Amino acid sequence: MAKKEERFEVIFKDGSMLKDEGIRQILVDKETGVNYLCWNSGLGASITPLLDSEGKVIVTKQI
Repeated sequence: MAKKEERFEVIFKDGSMLKDEGIRQILVDKETGVNYLCWNSGLGASITPLLDSEGKVIVTKQI
């Protein structure tokens, strides 16, 4: 069976699960180009779309 391609690509990763700061990642949806900030720490996690200074969603142009 063919391997299914991942929809999200991690373009930035910072932090550590060994510290209270957790791990921060920026993900890009390969289908829509929308950028998301994902934060994981302990048993909690959050995800939100990244916005520019005008409040519009940041979209990475697809090649």
